[in-house]
Amino acid sequence: MASYSIETRKLKSGELRFKVTVVVKKDSRIIHRESKTLKKKALAKSYGMRRVAELESEGVLNRPKSVPLAVLLDSFMAEPELWNRTGRTKRYVIKLLRDCDVAKVESNELKTSDLIQHCKNRKGAGAGGATIYHDIAYLRSVMKKAKPVFNIAANFQIFDEAVPVLTDMGLIGKSQKRTRRPTSEELKLLKEGLEKRESFRPNGKTRIPFTDILEFSILTCMRIGEVCSIRWEDLDQENKTVVVRDRKDPRKKTGNHMLVPLLGESFDIAFKQPKKSDRIFPYNPRSVSAGFQRVRNELGIEDLRYHDLRREGASRLFEKGYSIEEVAQVTGHRSLNVLWQVYTQLFPQRLHKKAL
Repeated sequence: MASYSIETRKLKSGELRFKVTVVVKKDSRIIHRESKTLKKKALAKSYGMRRVAELESEGVLNRPKSVPLAVLLDSFMAEPELWNRTGRTKRYVIKLLRDCDVAKVESNELKTSDLIQHCKNRKGAGAGGATIYHDIAYLRSVMKKAKPVFNIAANFQIFDEAVPVLTDMGLIGKSQKRTRRPTSEELKLLKEGLEKRESFRPNGKTRIPFTDILEFSILTCMRIGEVCSIRWEDLDQENKTVVVRDRKDPRKKTGNHMLVPLLGESFDIAFKQPKKSDRIFPYNPRSVSAGFQRVRNELGIEDLRYHDLRREGASRLFEKGYSIEEVAQVTGHRSLNVLWQVYTQLFPQRLHKKAL
């Protein structure tokens, strides 16, 4: 049988707090106890009545059990509907967490001190604040699904307390905004190097049109995964547009289809590709990125990523006078603020031309 009691406490400031304690007894023995402190007696009474009703209807024996975080992480990885919809970076982090000391902590007993120690361990191993932030964010995401999906009790609320503390201690932080854009000379060298790589096909490997893909990526501001997924059936020759399917959106994983204009020479680049597949560029995105990286490294070009080409394309559009709303139609950004802050890096010296 479940019941509750309310205890009134007075703080040093004179304010009152009301601690509601809920207990469940079986054969005169307490088999479950929980408590919560609230600012108002009416809230405490309401909470007590609700928890008594929930415990009597659900049964204490059926309540979620606490398990080591390693077990919860294993459960998440073994659930196809969750794991198959998890991105590559998050998968990597979850697998890493599985082998960390924090994975030994009980899911419902996780404390801020446990997270602080984990972050210190990761920092000591050389991880930066932005990298460690991913650990915390993805662990929280998994723990929030513990009860509804696996009936596992998990104290995910602890992150509300822990994140500000970890931030103040400098253990986690957001990544620095990248401003890197390739120079004209770097792009010239890259194109020359990629042309040489196109002509070299060991063991009969498929020829990847690296230079076409490089130029297309800049002109369309598409991610390399998007470039390699667009289809012939989605190409509109009359209006020079293409549908980009399942475009990245932090709020949705699938169904984000977007009609994108193919500006400049991008339509001609796409249209001249041989129609040997249902995709216009039927290549593995990783193979394209790997080829780019090898040529970049051979040329000694430092701190340039393939994704920086997306910023280069967006910045070019701004420099040509396109409005932020028009550029968003190309890049696919839902947040104009993010587009402006992250994906634009104008060359100040070019502003002199506008003053003439």
